[in-house]
Amino acid sequence: MNLVKKLFKYYLWMVAIFFTGRVILFGLYFDRFKDSGVDYWLSFLYGLRMDTIIASLFLVLPMFALTLTPKIYKNGINLFLRYYFLVIFSLILYIENANLPFMAQYDVRPNYLFVEYLSYPKEVFSMLIEDYLPQLSVAFLIILAFIYLFLKFSKKAWIEILEINYLKRAMLFIPLFIILFVGIRSSFGHRPANISDALYSNSRIVNEITKNSIHSIISAIYSNQKYGTDIDKYGKMEIKEAIGRVEKRLNIESLDDNFPFFRVEKTHFKVPQPKNLVIFLQESMGAQFVEVIGGESGITPNLNRLSKEGILFQNLYSNGTRSVKGISGMVSGIFSVPGEGVVKRDKSQQDFFTIASLLKPHGYHTMFIYGGESRFDNMKSWFSGNGFDEIIDQSSFENPEFVGTWGVSDGDLVEKAHQHFSSLYKKNQKFASVIFSTSNHPPFDFPQDKIELIQGVKAKSVKNAVKYADFTIGQLIKKAKKANYYKDTIFVIVADHNVRVFGDDYLPVDKFRIPALILGDVKPLDVQKLTTHPDILATALDLIGLDLKYPILGKSIFDDKKNDISLMQFYKTYALRVKNQVAIIRQGKKTLTFEYKDKKLKKISHNSELEKDLLAFVIVLNYLYEKRLFTSKNQN
Repeated sequence: MNLVKKLFKYYLWMVAIFFTGRVILFGLYFDRFKDSGVDYWLSFLYGLRMDTIIASLFLVLPMFALTLTPKIYKNGINLFLRYYFLVIFSLILYIENANLPFMAQYDVRPNYLFVEYLSYPKEVFSMLIEDYLPQLSVAFLIILAFIYLFLKFSKKAWIEILEINYLKRAMLFIPLFIILFVGIRSSFGHRPANISDALYSNSRIVNEITKNSIHSIISAIYSNQKYGTDIDKYGKMEIKEAIGRVEKRLNIESLDDNFPFFRVEKTHFKVPQPKNLVIFLQESMGAQFVEVIGGESGITPNLNRLSKEGILFQNLYSNGTRSVKGISGMVSGIFSVPGEGVVKRDKSQQDFFTIASLLKPHGYHTMFIYGGESRFDNMKSWFSGNGFDEIIDQSSFENPEFVGTWGVSDGDLVEKAHQHFSSLYKKNQKFASVIFSTSNHPPFDFPQDKIELIQGVKAKSVKNAVKYADFTIGQLIKKAKKANYYKDTIFVIVADHNVRVFGDDYLPVDKFRIPALILGDVKPLDVQKLTTHPDILATALDLIGLDLKYPILGKSIFDDKKNDISLMQFYKTYALRVKNQVAIIRQGKKTLTFEYKDKKLKKISHNSELEKDLLAFVIVLNYLYEKRLFTSKNQN
């Protein structure tokens, strides 16, 4: 048991340092959140969870050494562990000291910038000496003092443990391994805890205090390495030319060359009181399921019926093939950035443009409502970090009617959303909400007694899941119509992507086609124009009745300058479609031009301008992300 006590003591030392750093930050920034209404004391409880992940991770190697190393190697292992913990504690002390100037400079815990700037050692060192010499001096004095005391009193720290009978130590391996595994995972749910679990409140600064800086840095390194992509493999073009080409193709005139695509869009529907906005994002609902736009009959009776009351989009094509691509398209109005979606990437976790940051100055309360665990796909972190006031997920549902693999049913989701909208409307509070469904996802869990199951297919199938999703769409609109808020709200029903994108073409264009319908105080309209997620968002914002400044890469269908265009990403392949010509680009391959006819691509002669424009889109999207230019900071 001495071994266990020793490891636990080192765990407590690490947690004590993290706790001290959190206390200091708590005191320094208390004035910024003391009146926020947030239960900020929970920061220490949630913070302990983050700290435990890192402390457990650091104890894994010592645990292996102490339980599985024969006694004969005790002197070597003792020396190794002394210097191992010397490095670990020095690192922890350094990062905790670095928290203070980093928070002062960037208002966040150390993140990707902390690592990225290491590429510029001369500039960074000069900056540190110039601006943070006192803090740097104190940090080094603390670390030097620790090194001296640690080396002085730890000469034989592990000898006694290593002299214990080998079999007794080896027997502790499995229980200790399980304890540390649980500590690193810090969750008994479907997924291990991640940085999103620190975002428990509506106060960004409280969430930052709750985080663990080492965990934040590791997440940033992992994110950048995993999601990076080699843009040069697509081709090269000067950024000025690339931006010009994209602006021309989208028919957008930027107000400021330093922030491409930002412009003022005047509403075509000016009203004394702007309307609320609800975006109901449907998981994997392809056009093939929706009869009113040419799909199979009997699956979406509610969408078919409601289409006669609203604006129906016949030729909408999704950004990509993953939910994060649809989310960014409908919440930020951006096309798919090369690599992983911006929802999961580190540089877009703060100050990235969203409808929340856009509408907040106009008095809107913004919400993301999801029936599952919002930390999935990093959604909680992205929504919370980019202006959304409230994150409502599975943990917020009391006594749900049905719980499946992915969370509560869409019926529970709709009821929760309706309650929130009704409550806010009674308070005369304008709101904008993104609701994200979960039903249409394997293994297709949903309450089967709510719909008449489709004959000839399994109960738990994609078609029945889509039919249930359609049922909940009908329920949302039915409830809303009985409430006062319906007449003052624009509702957008739109899919994130198709259920499965496949085909023999370089990019299966037809599998990107998805449904969208806008309801509310609108005149029924059948839209035949080629549209994208950013176009749907721009149209919805047009309909709420506000003049707005934003960088959305789409245009309202009521804008005469809107072109027939869509940009689609299929893994590392991009396609730019203008009317019925499609350019396709792949890394390391020559760009090709096709004609899209009868749901197939037919290769035709090169359209050099279209192909260059496609390359420009890829380069510009990467540029906007890497330079953090698709930002909420240029809205005012």
